[in-house]
Amino acid sequence: MPSKPVVELRNVWKVYGDGEVKVEALRGVNLKISEGEFIAIMGPSGSGKSTLLNMIGCLDKPTRGKVLIDGVDVSKLDERELAKIRSEKIGFIFQLFNLSPNLTALENVYLAMLFKGVSRKEGLKRAEELLEIVGMKRRMNHYPNQLSGGEMQRVAIARALANNPKIILADEPTGNLDSKSGREVMKVLEGLNKKLGTTLIVVTHDPEVAKFAEKIFIIKDGKIEREVKKK
Repeated sequence: MPSKPVVELRNVWKVYGDGEVKVEALRGVNLKISEGEFIAIMGPSGSGKSTLLNMIGCLDKPTRGKVLIDGVDVSKLDERELAKIRSEKIGFIFQLFNLSPNLTALENVYLAMLFKGVSRKEGLKRAEELLEIVGMKRRMNHYPNQLSGGEMQRVAIARALANNPKIILADEPTGNLDSKSGREVMKVLEGLNKKLGTTLIVVTHDPEVAKFAEKIFIIKDGKIEREVKKK
């Protein structure tokens, strides 16, 4: 029996503006992602892939249609309820790492737990464990400017895992890295998907990155054009 969808989009449209300046960023997207899947979303610039990621990440609401995260229709939630879903269910990884320059790797990961009311002792212990998982324990007391791009992205991955999310969303996670560092980061993400069973959704324009996924959704002009499954 297939596992239930952890992400589901039903006829999702996103329209910006109106009249002559109306832009249809998403045009009737239907999508189901099961728990524990590793998915890549690929498409050219302006195809709607970032808008799609924003829908799944509860950072934006559809103009029409439904977005269900773990069975909850988030398109009907207010900002406070959306923030709760984001903090409890979703971890974000960005192209630019978004680490605080004045905090060590350890403190950057702990920061994600601070707003959840986790004690400093417990939070730092978990942060250390997560940095070990991504191979960064020996660098945990270093600041971002003392780390390479690949190392910073590993810290960002550990931070995304801080609140034990069901879903990790990665927006061009290797975009600022050289090819070797990019492959290493993708191997870390692949390992987390296999070991922890975390649902992983990666937006990329890079076919080398997409190769790591079990399934690729090709998006063009705001529509899912086709689905490619790994043989």
